[in-house]
Amino acid sequence: MARIDETGQLARQGSPFGTTPPSPPPGEGAAGPSARMPRWLPRAMVLALALVGAFQLGSWAFHQLTGLLINILIAFFLALAIEPAVSWMASRGMRRGLATAIVFLAVIIVSAGFVTLLGSMLAGQIIKIVEDFPNYLDSVINWINTHFHTELRRVDVQEGLLRSDWLRNYVQNSATGVLDVSAQVLGGLFQLLTITLFSFYFAADGPRLRRALCSVLPPARQAEVLRAWEIAVNKTGGYLYSRGLMALISGVAHYILLASLDVPYAPVLAVWVGLVSQFIPTIGTYLAGALPMLIAFTVDPWYALWVLIFVVVYQQFENYVLQPKLTARTVDIHPAVAFGSVIAGTALLGAVGALIAIPAVATLQAFLGAYVKRYDVTDDPRVHGHRWGSGPSLFARARELWARRPGERRPPAETGSSGKSSSS
Repeated sequence: MARIDETGQLARQGSPFGTTPPSPPPGEGAAGPSARMPRWLPRAMVLALALVGAFQLGSWAFHQLTGLLINILIAFFLALAIEPAVSWMASRGMRRGLATAIVFLAVIIVSAGFVTLLGSMLAGQIIKIVEDFPNYLDSVINWINTHFHTELRRVDVQEGLLRSDWLRNYVQNSATGVLDVSAQVLGGLFQLLTITLFSFYFAADGPRLRRALCSVLPPARQAEVLRAWEIAVNKTGGYLYSRGLMALISGVAHYILLASLDVPYAPVLAVWVGLVSQFIPTIGTYLAGALPMLIAFTVDPWYALWVLIFVVVYQQFENYVLQPKLTARTVDIHPAVAFGSVIAGTALLGAVGALIAIPAVATLQAFLGAYVKRYDVTDDPRVHGHRWGSGPSLFARARELWARRPGERRPPAETGSSGKSSSS
């Protein structure tokens, strides 16, 4: 039997070779002091849970306030756009609040007048199209009967349209969607009011806002913030004014064309083309030209073709001649960068992002350009688009072959590697 010591435990027997057996692992015996839970573990778990909860709460609040944040962003860029005009009037003794109110009143009057004229034009054209619809339908039916040897009648076509399930479903959906349209209109008016109020406060209290922002920053950072603010004002205002000037030129050019073709509502259509083509970059010209083409088509189908040709030609003139000269000192960014920024802004913020993408990228480019150190470019031909070891151009070779007479000996530089002339 094994020996038992005084404590009642089995005594460890020595190994026959004189070595003691290994002690059992700590987990198999009684729990020692080192097996306790660390004191920092509960605090870390509570802190992790608190961070997860704060992140979830912040994410929920951000998604709930996305609309408000977008409205504030639009208002901020609008305030930057009118800042030069407000500062100009304030420097001549006018209060900033009154100067901001005058600028906003002018913008509201111009916008309301344009919307009113455009709405009256569209209403008149819709009424004219509805009144002339039977004549259009008769001409289409006569063309079909002549070319396809059918016997269609306008009465049969009208009865088929009135009795169709498509028209019935469309009327029902339109009746149920009236409330949705009304809600969207009210929401749009509330959003416009929000943007107007925030932009008014940003423009009227601009110096106070800058002082409040600089008061929480050290002096070195204050200079950087004021510099960034000045760059944003210059780029945004320059973008707006350059686009306004190009819109004026585009409107005058399209008015001359539409007036020469006797297209109705030529002044309103010219203003429409000028604004839409300039404030919707890259594709705005083609979108704006769709309405004048439609109105011109009601007068004469050939007029619509002339409008299309003029729109395409003017777009090329604007891209390669007019725009580089007007925006070289205000919003000097590459067309590819502008197009990419518009796509990125549209993907992030929709139509709002498309409008503010170009001034935002121009501001960022100018701000970074002030701190990026630039060096002199080397004279390597590859910088200018040439390659090392390239021979004479194709035109030079053709000219050399043309100048060579039949039977003329080649110059010594053109002899083969064997040292013999090609004529021997």
